[in-house]
Amino acid sequence: MLTESPGVPATASSSPHAVVIGSGFGGLAAAVRLGARGYRVTVLEQLDAPGGRGYVHRQDGFTFDAGPTVITAPFLFEELWALCGKRLADDVELRPVSPFYRVRFHDGTTFDYSGDAQAMRAEVARLAPGDVAGYERFLQASEAIYRVGFEQLGHVSFERWTDMARVLPDLLKLEGWRTVWGLACKHVKDEKLRVVLTFQSLLVGGNPFSTTSVYCLIAFLERRFGVHFAMGGTGALVRGLVGLIEGQGGRVRCGAAVQEILVEQGAACGVQLASGERLRAEVVVSNADSAWTYRHLLPERYRRHWTNRRINKARYSMSLFVWYFGTRRQYPEVAHHTISLGPRYEGLLDDIFRRKHLADDFSLYLHRPTATDPSLAPPGCDTFYVLSPVPHLDAGVDWREQAEPYRAAIAQRLSETLLPGLEEAVVSSLMLTPQGFEDRLSAYKGAAFSLEPVLTQSAWFRPHNRSEEVERLYLVGAGTHPGAGLPGVLSSARVLDSVVPHGRDLARPVSSLVQEGLVHARPA
Repeated sequence: MLTESPGVPATASSSPHAVVIGSGFGGLAAAVRLGARGYRVTVLEQLDAPGGRGYVHRQDGFTFDAGPTVITAPFLFEELWALCGKRLADDVELRPVSPFYRVRFHDGTTFDYSGDAQAMRAEVARLAPGDVAGYERFLQASEAIYRVGFEQLGHVSFERWTDMARVLPDLLKLEGWRTVWGLACKHVKDEKLRVVLTFQSLLVGGNPFSTTSVYCLIAFLERRFGVHFAMGGTGALVRGLVGLIEGQGGRVRCGAAVQEILVEQGAACGVQLASGERLRAEVVVSNADSAWTYRHLLPERYRRHWTNRRINKARYSMSLFVWYFGTRRQYPEVAHHTISLGPRYEGLLDDIFRRKHLADDFSLYLHRPTATDPSLAPPGCDTFYVLSPVPHLDAGVDWREQAEPYRAAIAQRLSETLLPGLEEAVVSSLMLTPQGFEDRLSAYKGAAFSLEPVLTQSAWFRPHNRSEEVERLYLVGAGTHPGAGLPGVLSSARVLDSVVPHGRDLARPVSSLVQEGLVHARPA
């Protein structure tokens, strides 16, 4: 027997019920948007606290943001607060970070990547004097791609092949067939500058040597809106979104793992929890990894498109090894965001993405949030995390055996370069491995960013926001359109505005909804 979700205010009892699986940023944003469209919403989270990849660890007086730390499109958060008649700034302070990133090459050369046009030209001139004009051309190309790829297509649902065909001319004109690396090479010649202009695709799970150049829009996105950090940590945004949902009469239930999406007459009608409890819903939205959703949550008998074979054949992003640590001392010379590059770039990425080989060398992203917000560590201390891109679980690495040696190698590298005396300064430590991405976060193959963002797995070729398999099942998050990264997952929730019927429409005859394209005519 299906039951209504408990704990919903009586005034909302007549509203249609929407269940959201997962409380990552995509799921929380979807819940806010559904609440604004007349639904009472229950968000189900398997962990003991909300956030998904944005979970917060608190240990030994240190606050560690588990995942997203780079906020590049604050207006997407502002929209969510506005839907609730509120202002983001009243709940969360977003503080600009400068430089956006400090890039440190293996030879010790550094490059401060910022949103200041004059400072960037000076940095380019210092690193690659002959490439200043080429850099400006690259930025112009990035803006053109942004105008189409983000402003026009980022919140559009790609449900039919004709939707893709309609945008192909623009994508071809913008050279979307090139890779991120290929577009950089077209405009600049210096190898180091090419790295500076392409590493951002790794922040959304893409290999710059195979990811479509559409992702070069990130350069202009950062230039236009800046890079920000939420005071109190990224978890402040999670807490703020949960507050919005509860203010709408919705509920976020933690420790509530979904076992199965329930289907009646070809439409999702609710979920069954691992506890055996069943919740009825008129709409089900999965913020779980798309491959995990189809392989583990939607029974195989309902899958015609995303079969096990197709899921297995898809290409998945790399995974990550993440070490969270706190130090008894401070490192004031270290920037908020540092990209520390190893001796190899293309070769290392080939090991990670193609060969599925855990290399002895590595490139690292070092996050020092206490550079902006000292409250995230005890007085006189610093909070850090460092992540290393690594192959996903197809590499066959036994992370129970490899985690500590790998962490020690990273610690030694950091001690020799950015954080002298690190090994003696660490007073708090925890790790997240690719196995943890699968076991804790239900990421298929432990892929940290779901499907790899190559051209043949983008837009229409990606799992659709409105499920191809059953009616009234929708997908948000990194594994659907438009992709990973905070702007991507927040935009995936924006897509719902155009594909999920308004709550008031669910009382109308199905035939009229089909006629208006709000639901599809599908066999039971």
